[in-house]
Amino acid sequence: MAGQQNASTRRTFLTGLAAASAGALTANSQSLAAESTGQRDRRAYALIKPDDVVLFQGDSITDAWRDRNRQGNANDVSALGRGYAFLIACQVLADCGPGVKLYNRGISGNKVYQLAERWQADCLDLKPNVLSILIGVNDMWHKLDGQYDGTVEKYENDYLALLDRTKKVLPDIKLVICEPFVLRCGAVNDRWFPEFSAIRAAARRVSDKFQATFVPYQTVFDGAVNAAPPQHWASDGVHATMAGTSLMARAWLGTVRGGVRTSR
Repeated sequence: MAGQQNASTRRTFLTGLAAASAGALTANSQSLAAESTGQRDRRAYALIKPDDVVLFQGDSITDAWRDRNRQGNANDVSALGRGYAFLIACQVLADCGPGVKLYNRGISGNKVYQLAERWQADCLDLKPNVLSILIGVNDMWHKLDGQYDGTVEKYENDYLALLDRTKKVLPDIKLVICEPFVLRCGAVNDRWFPEFSAIRAAARRVSDKFQATFVPYQTVFDGAVNAAPPQHWASDGVHATMAGTSLMARAWLGTVRGGVRTSR
């Protein structure tokens, strides 16, 4: 009976993904048809305009083995890495046309204060119109490894200060705050909790404070483990696999399309 229930849950989840993919294909087909008449429909991206600069920031999950020697090039395959930022960029360029410039400046191992240390060159100088940030897992992981002595309060205060600094220089910037997430496998065990849940809650508060668009990654992956084991989505509990990376990109695109705030 349990096996039948699991199979049913998996079918339901995968059917949902298939339906979402089918919807995306239909939308893309309609977009291509419109483009053939010179009337591309860009309304699907309320947050991203045809000539916007979109910047992805964060740690190794965003970095995803990007080529930093090419990071000055917009829309560069190597510079965007092999993670969710690359998949998102592919879709945005297909939907919005060649005027959008997308950059990835994530750096493996970073915590919030390390973003701040490089923020001028790796954010403000690029003058992004849309800024997407995924940060927080190292604020917990490095603490457990004895490499860091930060707190949830420091994480939140550093994050608030970083965005306040950003808004002062770029008052019209559109913010996308991605929820830090983990899956219970690999490096992730009971030692992570409840503190990691508090970090997630802090990210949500930061998003609310700045009226950002919030991508609820933990909710997405909590649903995904009903269809396949945690290792299928993030083998070490932190870094997304190919399947997890695809799920991240879909969740980001699904949230950013329409520009609907999902912060409370």
